[in-house]
Amino acid sequence: MRLACRIRLEREARGWSLADLAARAGVSKAAISKIERAETSPSAATLVRLASAFDLSLAGLLLRTEGGERLARAADQPLWRDPASGYVRRQIFAQPDHPVELVEVVLPPGARVDLPAASYARLRQVLQVRQGELVLTEGSQRHELKAGDCLGFGPPADVIFANETDAPCRYLVALTRL
Repeated sequence: MRLACRIRLEREARGWSLADLAARAGVSKAAISKIERAETSPSAATLVRLASAFDLSLAGLLLRTEGGERLARAADQPLWRDPASGYVRRQIFAQPDHPVELVEVVLPPGARVDLPAASYARLRQVLQVRQGELVLTEGSQRHELKAGDCLGFGPPADVIFANETDAPCRYLVALTRL
């Protein structure tokens, strides 16, 4: 419910109609309306598109939804589950006045998340696989990562995160806005 209210607040604060946000985010007006009325939970890809339309990162949008302090105690770090893939995202650290964000993701076996290039237009990220295996496809380049492997990425390209194994994959992402 708080996320639905935050999305509506961000849209209205900019003086945008549903059609304006739909055009900027590449998400249908009907889908946004259902999200704002808390009738449906957005997928990760949809949430990233909405955040990007607001010129926010996903973490920035979630932080505005949850509120935040400089000290991010483990018990208070917000969790969000993508209804489409089942992945769980923990916002370890994000502050509006700090250039670095830290996120932990657990991607279930067989899950895949597609994120559009627009979500990386003003970001650079470093990802480290902590457990399991991850296939990250950046445009046409495929990266197969195992526990301990690290990859820096972010120049605008469509990105696919895929767990092609039978075990969960846990990874950390550090990101900074340009």
